[in-house]
Formats: sequence, structure tokens, C-alpha cells
Amino acid sequence: MSAASFVPPPRVAVLVPCYNEALTVAKVVTDFRAALPGCAVYVYDNRSTDGTGDVARAAGAVVRREERRGKGGVMRRMFAEIDADTYVVTDGDATYDATRAPEMVERLRRDDLDVVTGVRDHGDRDAAYRRGHQFGNRMFNALLGFLFGQRPTDMFSGYRVMSRRFVKSFPAEARGFEIETELTVHALDLRVPTAEVVTRYFERRAGSSSKLATYGDGLRILGTMARLFRDVRPLPFFGGFAALFAVVGLALGSEVVVEFLRTGLVPRLPSAVLATGLMLLASLSLVCGLILDSVARGRREAKRLAYLAAGAHAARPGACHAG
Repeated sequence: MSAASFVPPPRVAVLVPCYNEALTVAKVVTDFRAALPGCAVYVYDNRSTDGTGDVARAAGAVVRREERRGKGGVMRRMFAEIDADTYVVTDGDATYDATRAPEMVERLRRDDLDVVTGVRDHGDRDAAYRRGHQFGNRMFNALLGFLFGQRPTDMFSGYRVMSRRFVKSFPAEARGFEIETELTVHALDLRVPTAEVVTRYFERRAGSSSKLATYGDGLRILGTMARLFRDVRPLPFFGGFAALFAVVGLALGSEVVVEFLRTGLVPRLPSAVLATGLMLLASLSLVCGLILDSVARGRREAKRLAYLAAGAHAARPGACHAG
């Protein structure tokens, strides 16, 4: 075969954001290197104090250090710096099944998808996935489906396989665990082809602890969803406020208007003023929604152009090599 006709195999990069995962990161690196022979494993050490970076480097990973705390910031940097055709994102706590990675990568390429999400299956092991977190995940999945029209099965999964064009068009803004929410909404906003694959979810190793703050991170995720709903779908967001103001304004002002038409008098001036103010707020909210909807459409087109400019990922199967 001539050099001109040689096409290099698609490159696969395994991205592992880590904070104090010295007990488990070596297993993650070795498991994914075994599952995806020749792939490059990148561990981004997010200011760990337990030697996570040294352990990962000894296991064969490319290690870089990110001083700004937060998973969102780490992933933003990874997506900007690492160049590959296919990206596998996983956590450094060894709770995800690396043996499913080849199937997920193959599914991405075979079906020309942009995201394949690993849906966590913990079986009957509540210690692996606490009941409170399961309930919260279901509630957030339902809320996201209500706001954006399509309900994911596991929006908080940290195990995803993504195409180059998706990663390079992703405008990451999150600082912490809200990053999974942003990834899910980005896929829904661009209407890219996605799939879900059920994968086993294991218990953490003894001595390893979750970095997720249930209530604090939950509130931040809720705020992120509200912000994304406002930015991505401003017309329903502001239209909802407009409808609320209009309904209350009509309830307060209808009797005043009827009385004025019948007698020519305004017996309840405070109610009339309040109803007028509410109707003005309703009008302003609706106008804001219409204007920002045009802005959101322009942003969506810009993201779509960035998505297309990044180029299609490799559609055919093949071995990967280190990047």
C-alpha cells in the first residue's frame, strides 16, 4: 500500500479527571489500556494531595495537573488540549466497567453517533449507588425531560464516549459536577445523534470517598438547569413569567375594568395600579423572550457551525494508537 493511500487508525483518548484517587486510579488506567489497546490515557490531577498523579504516571497514563478546583474546569481544559478522534470520559474511582468501552466506541463509530452514555446499573448493591442519589437522579432526569423535551436515563453518568466534533463544539462553562448537565443539554440543543448503553456500576474501594456534596452540588445543578433553560429556550422561560403576570393581573384587574365600564368610576385604585403594573411586566417578559429567542437561535447556529467545522469522527472500526 502506498504512503499516499495509507489512512491512520482513529485515535482514542481516555480522559480521567481526578481528585485524591490514589487508591483507584492505577486500576482505572490499566483497565482502560487493556480494554482499548494502544489508546492514550490522560489523567488530569486536580490538586490532589495523596499522590494521585504519581500513581497514575507509574501505571502508564499521561498526567497533567490542573490547579483550579472543580471537575467542570478540569474537563474544559481536557477538551481544549487533547486532540483525538474519539474521547472516552470516565471517573478515577474505578466504579465504571472498562470492559464496556470497546462496545461503546464501536457503537459510536458504527452508527455515526456523537455521544454514547454509560447508564449505571448497580444491581441490588445500594452501597454502590445510594438510594438518595438514585432518587435525585430520577427527579433531575424527569425535570430535564420536562424543560427540554427529551428525558435521559442517566444524565449524571460520568462514563461517556464522544466524537471529536461534539467535544470541540462544546462551550463548557461549569466549574463542578454540573458539567454532566451541560453535556446533556448541549447534545439536546444541537440535536446530535446519541445512544445509551447499560453498564455495571461498582462500589468504591474501601478508603475511597465520593467528592459529590449531595445538597450543595444538587442546588448548583438545579441552578445550572435553570440557567441553561433560560439561555437555550428563552421564549418558554420568559413566556412562563409573562403568563403568570398576565393571569394575576387579569384576576386583580378584571373587576376594576368591569366596574369602570359600567359606572365610569375606579373604586379600587391600588388594585388597578397593581394590575396595570403586572400586565406591563407580562408584556416586557414576552418581548424579552421573543428577542432572546432570536439570540439563542444565532448561538445555536454558531455552535452548529463549530460542530460541523470540527469534522466527522472516524466511522470505521480500527485500532487506536497513543496520541
